[in-house]
Amino acid sequence: MNFERYQIKSYSEYLSKYKKSINTPDVFWEAVAEHFLWHKKWDSVCLGDFKNLDIRWFEGGQLNITENCLDRLIPTHKNKVALYFEPNNVETPTRQYTYQELLDEVCLFAHVLKNNGVKKGDRVCIYMSMIPEGIIAMLACARIGAIHTVVFAGFSAQSIATRIEDCGVSFVIVNNAGIRGEKKLYLKSIVDTALNLVSDKQLVRKVLVVKHTEDAVDMVSERDIWLHEEIAKVKDMGLSFFPAVVMEAEDMLFIMYTSGSTAKPKGVVHTVAGYMIYANYTFVNIYQIKEGHVHFCSADIGWITGHTYLVYAPLSAGVQSVLYEGTPTYPSPSRLWQIVEKYKVKSLILAPTTIRMLMTYGTKPIEQYDLSSLKVINSIGEPLNESAWDWVHNHIGNKHAAIVDSWWQTETGGIMISSFAGITPSQKSYSTLPFFGIVPILLNDFGAKIRESNVKGHLCIKQSWPAIVRTNYSDHDRFKETYFSKFPNYYYAGDVAMKDKKGFYRILGRADEVLNVSGHRIGSAELENTIASCEAVIETAVVSFHEDIKGEGIYAFVVLKPNYKDYLEIRNQIIDKVAQVIGSFAKPDKIQFVVGLPKTRSGKIMRRILKKIANNDIENIGETSTIIDASVIDDIIRNKQS
Repeated sequence: MNFERYQIKSYSEYLSKYKKSINTPDVFWEAVAEHFLWHKKWDSVCLGDFKNLDIRWFEGGQLNITENCLDRLIPTHKNKVALYFEPNNVETPTRQYTYQELLDEVCLFAHVLKNNGVKKGDRVCIYMSMIPEGIIAMLACARIGAIHTVVFAGFSAQSIATRIEDCGVSFVIVNNAGIRGEKKLYLKSIVDTALNLVSDKQLVRKVLVVKHTEDAVDMVSERDIWLHEEIAKVKDMGLSFFPAVVMEAEDMLFIMYTSGSTAKPKGVVHTVAGYMIYANYTFVNIYQIKEGHVHFCSADIGWITGHTYLVYAPLSAGVQSVLYEGTPTYPSPSRLWQIVEKYKVKSLILAPTTIRMLMTYGTKPIEQYDLSSLKVINSIGEPLNESAWDWVHNHIGNKHAAIVDSWWQTETGGIMISSFAGITPSQKSYSTLPFFGIVPILLNDFGAKIRESNVKGHLCIKQSWPAIVRTNYSDHDRFKETYFSKFPNYYYAGDVAMKDKKGFYRILGRADEVLNVSGHRIGSAELENTIASCEAVIETAVVSFHEDIKGEGIYAFVVLKPNYKDYLEIRNQIIDKVAQVIGSFAKPDKIQFVVGLPKTRSGKIMRRILKKIANNDIENIGETSTIIDASVIDDIIRNKQS
């Protein structure tokens, strides 16, 4: 890959290029799009705006994303590694795939799908653990034009059934069982239960089962089929290469569901061309990709980070990706560092939750491994608090790797605000600068632009970008209501942020997580960052609760490091620290020490649940299917402060 042609090399170049990207976006993105393989060039670069919400990018263009991730790279990358697979268990043999081998596997899988009636436009549910076949399944769907919806292999049967019904899934792909740490995940049996919950029993025609473990499963006659048997049939037929189906630029690539607070999950729709181009361009520039780059994204393929920065962006950039099946601490808290050393990883993606968890083990698990290959450490999921930033910088990055704290969403398709590794300035707790073509704006509660520095406001985006969500599947009205009704003509991110005098953006948390105590507006992230700076604290979540005098009180849920048991002393330290850093008005009214916080696999703390608990609204907690360990909720309720 010739990255020199479309990768920035200096801060001054960023400033110049950014100005062009927002003043003449059509010219800017057309130049980027020229680097990809098209069957037919586009008629227009961008149509539609935030008023009519019929947004289209590269209209009239025809392409297939898998040709851009695989076929076009074969002349130069045929024998270069595309994917390393690191199994859950250290003693299990690893696997690797060159670009040619990965293309071959995708083509065989595509033949299997076609032979079983899957065609362009069909929705395919993928419910799989972190194994290569999950990525191959995604690419096979994209190759034949089927729309994949990947469901994280930790969701309940009811969650799967809801998604299957919402987008009319006709084909399901699942592995018989998965392994994550010390846990066995009996995925096929969960799918069986899910299909029994689907009201239309004829909706799902086939279930394709990947044999990953030796665990036996029940196979439903006429419905369930084994992948290895179907591939044998394809080979017996003499089939190998599968010509990619030509897709329109605005054809759907995938649907990814995000949970609402009470309503059913939203099916976020991303389309082929704009998503691919933006994903690739953010990856190549923010991570400063060079030839031979090894990239390790620890996010699951069931989340947008896995889609964008584990699958589509790295493959389209021709890098070597590491896929890890297990947990960060199995069989020991040094597992990630062993992987980094083994593959000489240059860029690493971690969630702040993972970072804070690893901090509890200290630096001993790190010291025996050589992490000097690391050039970029990217934090994605929530703002990275200062103590975690320092720990990563000092101990993981050895004070030389760039720490990149990025802001984006499932709906944005790719990173929106971020430093560029080694190119643009970085700053603790700040995402810093917008990516090319992104025009952030901060608005007050009345929709007026905030012009002063360091003033909190609602983070909105002023103009379209290639990877923007196009709609919510089968519910365009909900799409309009969610993202464009609060501030008409702006994309409303739902986050609160502020901008300093240098123009650097700091994300302060969700707008519904801003506390209003005695007339003082306090960002939850600001308060949490202060509490987390106390020596005994691993992480914390802060919510408001009804308080008769002040209107809102502050309730802090705090996770402590091991061996810190003097709760009264720690409570006083937290109160003193908050008073010192923010002010006495921000002191928590209630502090509850908890064993853990309710979190999704992507690292999001489910503050809406904590707020329900804090307000004694336990009967209406809502959906908990996305929580990693729902038992922490019971523990919090049992020990709740009165």
